[in-house]
Amino acid sequence: MEITAEAASRMRSGVCVLTAALTFFAADRIGAQSPPTLRLTLEDALARAVETSHRLAEVRARETAAQARVAIQESAARPTITAAAGFTRTNHVIEFIVPGPFGPQVLYPDVPNNYQSRLELRWPIYTGGRTDALERAARAEADAVGADVQAAQGDLRLEVSRAYWAVVTASASLAVLEQGITRTQAHVTEVSQRYSAGLVPPNDVSSATAQDARARVLAIEARTQRDVSMAELARLIGVAPDQLIEPTANLARATTTLTDQPLAIGPLVESALETRQERRALQQRVAAANAQRAAAAAGRLPTIQVLGGADYARPNPKIFPREDRFQNSWDAGVGISWPLFDGGRTAAEVAQAAAMTRAASERLADFDSQLSVEVRQRVLEIESAVAAVTAANSGVTAAADARRVVGERYQAGVIAEIDVLDTEYALLQAQLDLTRAQAAVRLAEAHLTRALGR
Repeated sequence: MEITAEAASRMRSGVCVLTAALTFFAADRIGAQSPPTLRLTLEDALARAVETSHRLAEVRARETAAQARVAIQESAARPTITAAAGFTRTNHVIEFIVPGPFGPQVLYPDVPNNYQSRLELRWPIYTGGRTDALERAARAEADAVGADVQAAQGDLRLEVSRAYWAVVTASASLAVLEQGITRTQAHVTEVSQRYSAGLVPPNDVSSATAQDARARVLAIEARTQRDVSMAELARLIGVAPDQLIEPTANLARATTTLTDQPLAIGPLVESALETRQERRALQQRVAAANAQRAAAAAGRLPTIQVLGGADYARPNPKIFPREDRFQNSWDAGVGISWPLFDGGRTAAEVAQAAAMTRAASERLADFDSQLSVEVRQRVLEIESAVAAVTAANSGVTAAADARRVVGERYQAGVIAEIDVLDTEYALLQAQLDLTRAQAAVRLAEAHLTRALGR
């Protein structure tokens, strides 16, 4: 069977069209499966984390519950109105009948079906201060949980900042190492050409290749660290773990906003004492414990309440003689209750509340003592990191100059190839040291911001 030129041309056209369609479909599938890179500033990452954090949602739910407890304690001082109804079936009884001037009088009829309904009012007008104390305790606890929400936000900001700067640091380190790989590959090529020309011994080629392999290993480690840090950042901001994230922050910023002027530890500690939400939460819990102790002590005092109600029943047991019909009645009064002996329950409750007050007070004092140390530590970390950046910059400048001079001498044939490798490695290490020092400044700034409660 012969295939004409026209048929062959048509077949080739069909194959081209099919190939183009498959290529387009594959590209479309790849594009659909690979989400675009997410470019983020640090503030964007922090905002996303606050919106999607399950931890913050949990603490906010606890805050809502604490506010509901305040409403519960407030309602304890208000009157309560209760409606009740019921039906009771009793056995038949012999009616109690007495003679009367107009005939027999039934005083206690046989009424097996009993219907009851009551509307009752209770209003505590004096509780010895217990109700007010419990309300104050609930309000203090609600304020403490509100402070916990702010503290949780501060912890989340620090965690996101650490992950964000870890991605930036790993990406910057990877860029440095890739530049080093480019230089070592060029050097391997040059040494190989010199070896082919008989100008250098074979061990120089091996040394250059080993240096290139070392740079590649470091790059693999940096790439892995970047991907791990990126997955952690993705978790914190509520995106898929495989989402590519490109931080837009500049790691090479020379100074921080906290180092524009000398850091005085004393004023910083005073500022932290005023702004740290953990301290405010502890203060509120001390107040709540004191209110709980007052509420427990009020258990020794009498309580007075207004009582009242209205009955509508068939028969109405409050009306004599009983009749098999619906009748209404009402009652009102004042009741007093005074516990004269409770087996030591009130004393134990007071002792428990007093112990909780002491525990909260000691925890607050311990926090204050640790806070001053924490602020001082963070200030020293920033000062050390800024000084390290200055030293690392000098190291990079010196290493680059040394590599330039050694390269010129190597081209002139004055020194050995091993000296070139040493300067290449020294430059690579100096650049990595600078990257780590710049990252340390960013992290130290985040830690100090957290310590100050800002």
